[in-house]
Amino acid sequence: MAEFFNQISGLLWGHILIYLLIAAGVFFTIRLGFIQFAQFPHMIKVMANSRNGAGEGISSFQAFCTSLAARVGTGNMAGVAVALYLGGAGAIFWMWLIALIGMATSFAESALAQLYKVKDEEGNYRGGPAYYMQYGLNKRWMGVLFSLCLILAFGLVFNAVQSNSIAAAFEVAFDVPKYIMGIILVVGSAIIIFGGLKTIARFAELVVPFMALAYLLVALYVCFSNFEQLPAVFKQIIDSAFGLEQAAGGAVGYAVMQAMIQGIKRGLFSNEAGMGSAANAAASATPNPNHPASQGYVQMLGVFVDTIVICSATAALVLLSNQLVPDSGVTGIALTQKALVEHVGDWGAVFIAVAIFFFAFTSIVANYSYAETNLIFLQENKMAMMIFRICVLGMVMFGAVGELGLIWTLADISMGLMAIVNVAALFMLSGIVIWLAKDYRAQLKQGKTPKFDPSSRPEIAKTLPEGIWHKKQ
Repeated sequence: MAEFFNQISGLLWGHILIYLLIAAGVFFTIRLGFIQFAQFPHMIKVMANSRNGAGEGISSFQAFCTSLAARVGTGNMAGVAVALYLGGAGAIFWMWLIALIGMATSFAESALAQLYKVKDEEGNYRGGPAYYMQYGLNKRWMGVLFSLCLILAFGLVFNAVQSNSIAAAFEVAFDVPKYIMGIILVVGSAIIIFGGLKTIARFAELVVPFMALAYLLVALYVCFSNFEQLPAVFKQIIDSAFGLEQAAGGAVGYAVMQAMIQGIKRGLFSNEAGMGSAANAAASATPNPNHPASQGYVQMLGVFVDTIVICSATAALVLLSNQLVPDSGVTGIALTQKALVEHVGDWGAVFIAVAIFFFAFTSIVANYSYAETNLIFLQENKMAMMIFRICVLGMVMFGAVGELGLIWTLADISMGLMAIVNVAALFMLSGIVIWLAKDYRAQLKQGKTPKFDPSSRPEIAKTLPEGIWHKKQ
């Protein structure tokens, strides 16, 4: 079974997704005028005002924290270590590249999610790729396909990945049996996911900034303590990315392809750009300014923080240590723990265990919120929701005691299928994305606070869900 799934994963990532995701990132980067670079200061400004403006939905800052809670998790600590072990230092370069161009893709999917959001029975905003496929493309079947992929990936498989890393880290640091951690995670997850979308948003708003800052401070301490080695580490990343390290050995092509595949695969798993997942959080916000494009700016920053900042911190911890040994079998969260122990002593393993608990636990509850939104898209049924929540908790328990390789492979496949469906929809709706960006920037140039008026494009206005953007702004 493991071999069968590995072949499927290899087909998706070795022959389809690398080219598709790069093509999408380059396309939106060019068509949006290199928005992630040219508009970076404005992105920071929008983020600074993101706590304001929450009305019927959650604030943009809460949506940012919810999406960052899902992004920042196992992928940042265990995933980066896996990429380094399998792809070498060069994987980090490709991880950076896919994040930088993926910021434009994130803008596209988040702006569309805001544009086509709906309101559920409890008054919460819901949206995401499934909704813009149904309303924007009039292809509900496509939305159903995406929802099924997301529910499998985020509701079930990814949560198993997160609990697997937590259980493994606590076993190393505290000798806690994996099944005990599984029970603790199930209970903690149940308390939050049964509280609803706003409970998840409030939880993420409190925990995510704290956990990210603590981890970055430790990484910065390690970097400054080894400041003289940083240029050599950066050179190692670049040389490995382009096969310069392997040139003498005659295995350049294979080494570069492995670095690309691992960097892009683990980078996408971490920052989710183009996957369509973070768009579900983007849709739940009342943005400030009240224009769909403003949430695109906020979510672009999420990709930057996740990969360029936090993943780079993990890469520095590992590459500045002597723990990255090919074919040693030490990979994943254990490699990150051993690296930090080398830098700071035995408390490093404890710190990583605590950090991965908060990183991955918040990912579990945020992943669940994405899956819930897509289950509601399929059918708003309370009994189905209850059964699904029980299944989610079951996968959390399974992940804690399951085998890592098969779980990661299943995550790669489900993530890949989501990305294919979502990127296809983004290309088909690219004209609307470009119009939203131009409309937003035109109002900025006129000295106005951007405000969305769908009446300027009647052919688009008639496709929007009723009662959201049609009402008086």
